[in-house]
Amino acid sequence: MSARVSLAAVAAAAGVSVATASRALSGRGDLAPATRRRVLTAARALGYTRDPAAGGRPPGSARLVDLVLGWFHNAYSDEVTAGARSAAAAAGYDLVLTEERDTPDDDWPMRIRRRGSAGVVLGLISPTASQLAALNDAEIPVVLMDPQAETSRGLTSVRTTDREGGAAAAMHLAERGATRFAVVLGSPPYRYGRARNTGFREALRLVRPDADLIAVQADWGGAAAREAALPVLRALRPGERLGVFACSDEMAAGVYAAAAATGRRIPDDVLVVGFDDLRGARWLTPPLTTVRQPIREMAAAAVTALTDAAAGAPLPTSPIVLATQLIGRGST
Repeated sequence: MSARVSLAAVAAAAGVSVATASRALSGRGDLAPATRRRVLTAARALGYTRDPAAGGRPPGSARLVDLVLGWFHNAYSDEVTAGARSAAAAAGYDLVLTEERDTPDDDWPMRIRRRGSAGVVLGLISPTASQLAALNDAEIPVVLMDPQAETSRGLTSVRTTDREGGAAAAMHLAERGATRFAVVLGSPPYRYGRARNTGFREALRLVRPDADLIAVQADWGGAAAREAALPVLRALRPGERLGVFACSDEMAAGVYAAAAATGRRIPDDVLVVGFDDLRGARWLTPPLTTVRQPIREMAAAAVTALTDAAAGAPLPTSPIVLATQLIGRGST
């Protein structure tokens, strides 16, 4: 049997003291993220395994699940939090809200390690290799909710039928009498945005193969979507009805603003379909037709996968996919 790798060997390989290596591996103390990453990298390369008696909270011992988002206190994160909290409570766990800060010193994986969480839900976040390694080294499982990229590093993910939702939007706009079409794409072009666009284009080719389709891009926000839509709406000729599919409700609200600025009426001149069905969709005038993604249910499914895993069930190897639904309202 090969000799166990010592903490001193890890410290030497990382170029730090034994005390610093111990703090890095246990998640204790205030260390520079680069130092902590160097120690973790050295430990993995040497095959170091920590002795549980050395201290630190074992994963899952606190019956906590962490929800990590880039922001809180908006309509999307409120839905995610509500769904995750309900599922955690039903399983006898507490939910911890952890905000990812886009700063070099943000060390949220180590904070989660110190808590001994049973698992982590990452919402709309693409974790780095070092962040995942910090959690993996502590045997804390991760579930991605609505991953931004096609590849998910082998992690369990929860998502919705984005492609089918885009297709439903195209068929609905065609059925409601649109004569021209436009799609407002999100930039950066995340996985879910690309899927929505693909579904919309494929369905439109089937039902209106000769349709005129214009694509514009915005930064997933209402103000940018307004500016992107203005030239399209200004070019609308008398008697035409423009069917617009916006890849998020917020961008759809920007299309509303562009219609008001150009004197176009919704739904007489412009038909609008969004995506998400956040609470603000019903407050627009007229209320927004949109593709509902089951955000609360998706968050609950992510938490349930983790609490089931803590009880001994394997994490799903295939994505957990929940269905979208087109909700017809006054904008079409």
